[in-house]
Amino acid sequence: MDRGQERTPLRDRARYLFDRTLARSTGTLLGWLAACCLAVVVPVSTLLVWTDPDAPHSFSGRLAQVWRTSAETLRLGAVTGAPTRMLLSVLLGLIALLCVSTVVGVVTTGLGEQLTELRRGRSRVLERDHDVVLGWNDQIVTVIRELIAGRAGGGRHVITVLADRDPAQAETALTAALGTAHGARLVCRSGDLTDPDDLALVTPAAARAVVVLPAEDADGDPTTVRTLLALRTLLADGPGPRVVAAVHDGRCLSAARLAAGPSGTVLETDGTAARLLVQSARRPGMPSVLRDLLDFSGAEFHVTDVPEATGLSFEEVALRFDAACAVGLLRDGRPLLTPSPATVLEPGDRLVTVAHDDRPPPLLERWAAVDATAVAPPGPLPEPPSRLLLLGWNRRAPMIVDTLRRTAAPGSSLDILTDPGTDLGLVLPRQEVRGPGADAPALAVTHHTRDLAAPEALHGLELSVYDGVIALGADHGSPPGCSDAPTLLALLTLRSWEERTGRVLPVVAELHDRRSGRVAPLGHASDVVVRGELTALVMAQIAHAPELAAVFEEIFTTRGGALALRTADHYVLPGREAAFATVAAAALARGECAIGYHAHRPRAGRRYGAVRLSPGTSERRVWQAEDEVLVVTAGPGRPGGADPGRRVLPGPGRQRSEPGGPGEEADLR
Repeated sequence: MDRGQERTPLRDRARYLFDRTLARSTGTLLGWLAACCLAVVVPVSTLLVWTDPDAPHSFSGRLAQVWRTSAETLRLGAVTGAPTRMLLSVLLGLIALLCVSTVVGVVTTGLGEQLTELRRGRSRVLERDHDVVLGWNDQIVTVIRELIAGRAGGGRHVITVLADRDPAQAETALTAALGTAHGARLVCRSGDLTDPDDLALVTPAAARAVVVLPAEDADGDPTTVRTLLALRTLLADGPGPRVVAAVHDGRCLSAARLAAGPSGTVLETDGTAARLLVQSARRPGMPSVLRDLLDFSGAEFHVTDVPEATGLSFEEVALRFDAACAVGLLRDGRPLLTPSPATVLEPGDRLVTVAHDDRPPPLLERWAAVDATAVAPPGPLPEPPSRLLLLGWNRRAPMIVDTLRRTAAPGSSLDILTDPGTDLGLVLPRQEVRGPGADAPALAVTHHTRDLAAPEALHGLELSVYDGVIALGADHGSPPGCSDAPTLLALLTLRSWEERTGRVLPVVAELHDRRSGRVAPLGHASDVVVRGELTALVMAQIAHAPELAAVFEEIFTTRGGALALRTADHYVLPGREAAFATVAAAALARGECAIGYHAHRPRAGRRYGAVRLSPGTSERRVWQAEDEVLVVTAGPGRPGGADPGRRVLPGPGRQRSEPGGPGEEADLR
């Protein structure tokens, strides 16, 4: 038989007829429902009556009994007799069933609407001293995790999230990412961040801190400004919650700070990320250092009051701490980092330290033991010209090029490799005619185009001539899961080149998704920077301690990244055993503050591992030339805080600083 003439099975025809009948109208659906009920109820009632020994013996009597049983089952009444009476009984039963069904439907609808309203998160949060997070982006998990860690052990803690998304889904996503946080509870609400009525749902006026996350869309920064303006309408003049926000574009920074008010703090994400990438390309290992320094899992920055330090020099205070590393002062609300060692602390000064907790560090009765014979002689730190490779292009790339132009040593060069058709704007200036003797630009910039998505994009490049590589990720708006694909491919190619040639090439890669960092094929001296992660950590730190805002502004913005990893032979003689106090004293003599070190391990899989932050000044070890010391510096191109000329390092017997006076001291030049 021809395939077109095959008979359709009876089951399929019956199912098609049934589906087509149900799709006609509600009345048809009710008719089928009644027919199905009768098809089940009447036969079963008949079986019950015919098997009942007490049933009537006559046929008409048994039919009446079947009717009565079926009617009771369907709640249609059980009146027997004349057909009119039976029809009226059925009509009355149907009316009663309709009324009851209507009441049940109304109650069910009302309860459903209330449950839907609750799921929408429209009830007001009645909490005090809670933390409020406004908005939603990729770093919300980092912010909430750090807010929880910052108040660990502080009793019951509530974090309220207001975002334009379903509260149940938001809470499920956060709980899955954060796990069970003991002592902390998440409350999610849904609403418009720019609407004061919606902001009132999370009771910001009674909160301890309010964190406004930057949105990733094109209108993200204007939305942040409008959110801050709406927030000000709910906050009364006077003491209120700590408001911390962030914007992407530095051009919106002034407007956002005006909207936040004098008590608010607004950060710039793109500029901070650009400076971090440049700093990481020049000083490999900095991303890991900053993550360790800015989270709450170990040592971090603190501002503490130490009244007994009044009248002492900064040098003496720094060397009489054992559980903290002093890095500067907070005087009249203004930070004074890496001050001159002879700076005397005045009443009201607060110390900026790196320590494992926020308790005021105790002052030792005596100076820490400093072995002046182990201190390396001071010498210059020349900045040789470098050649860097920039892979990819996004909105932070012009800031990276501008930072390199302003801080690069003369003779440095930058090669930019982008996809064809990429518009670099005004990054590549027109060629200028230079006369004899004219100064050459500090940074020579060249541009090349290749398909970065192709595996052979980096083939043919002489990678050995580069001192570092910066791999940029795509801007927000790429397909989910694809924004990091070109960057991961570039890392894989660079890692393969390292394995093939046996050379080490420092690489810093910008990634969009934190999960991509876990699978990134990193080389011996490579690291990743997750977009917005540094800003998220800083926002959580400021929400916990608002006085740190001025300190971070000084470190990351004013000084352009005042943290550095320097080899230990710059401070102590290699192979000598000495306490960390000796390293700290040598750093002070150079206008720097030592806050940790990284021990070199030749057999380690990666060169840059965890940095030991805030070691005790009494901690002794044998220092190798490959060890690295983490210091707070005066910043690129800025003079140090130490006095030029002679510096006096105290010996172990000194009790007070007496410049130029007698005592156990070593003269260093």
